[in-house]
Amino acid sequence: MTIELSPKAAEIVAHTRKLLVSGGYNSFSYADLAERVSITKASIHHHFPSKAVLVQRVVALYREDARQGLAGMVEKIDNPLAELNAYADYWSGCIRSGEHPFCICAMLATEMPTIPEDVAAEVRGHFSDLGAWLASVLKRGVAAGQFHLPGTPANSARAFMAVVHGAMLVARAVDDPKAFGAIVQPAIVKLTEPA
Repeated sequence: MTIELSPKAAEIVAHTRKLLVSGGYNSFSYADLAERVSITKASIHHHFPSKAVLVQRVVALYREDARQGLAGMVEKIDNPLAELNAYADYWSGCIRSGEHPFCICAMLATEMPTIPEDVAAEVRGHFSDLGAWLASVLKRGVAAGQFHLPGTPANSARAFMAVVHGAMLVARAVDDPKAFGAIVQPAIVKLTEPA
């Protein structure tokens, strides 16, 4: 599924994504967005009738990009351990560059009790997509003798997601991009060690 956007709508989405990364759903208004995009609030409403519709669209696009990126990784690399390392390296690079230093779905997950249901459904969908991909990578890695899991691939995938997103949080909290890799790399090594 490809979501087509006009150039101005794409600009609104890009700025919304940055605002979500920096502070989450409840940290900005259409007034903040209008100032960044240099248009009126009414113009934003023309493209996205409500903040909930806008953020739901942003997360849907984020999910689409993530699904394509993960599928492309499997296709290009076709080695479970290398895929897991490439996933970690992707986030390490994002955190170092500061361009996308935090998963917007992880940020929104912290606000689940207060965000609109349509947005929450997209966030849950992202974690479901990511969990399924990670479980698949881990399952293939077990079959190839690369991974030794303490439990099921699904449970190990959730545990690894927790490590990755927790490492993002720590890197942000201590203002040290290197903290991400220092936390995630040992978790990958642990998956390769016999139980």
